[in-house]
Amino acid sequence: MVCMAFRKTINVDPQLLRQAREVCGAATDTQAVRMGLEQLVQRAAAVRLMSFRSSEPNAQDVPRLGET
Repeated sequence: MVCMAFRKTINVDPQLLRQAREVCGAATDTQAVRMGLEQLVQRAAAVRLMSFRSSEPNAQDVPRLGET
């Protein structure tokens, strides 16, 4: 994955940023923000995936790679 970084000015609560750095072990503010955004995107994807559970109750199971 190619990372194209750019500068962006944002307003962040300094105490919240400090807490985020502490709990996630980030060495820099930038790293803490990046880690937080990655987690937000992953969580949103997981929630979306979970919304598909049982959306097709009559669907047939399909073989997966490696199954015989």
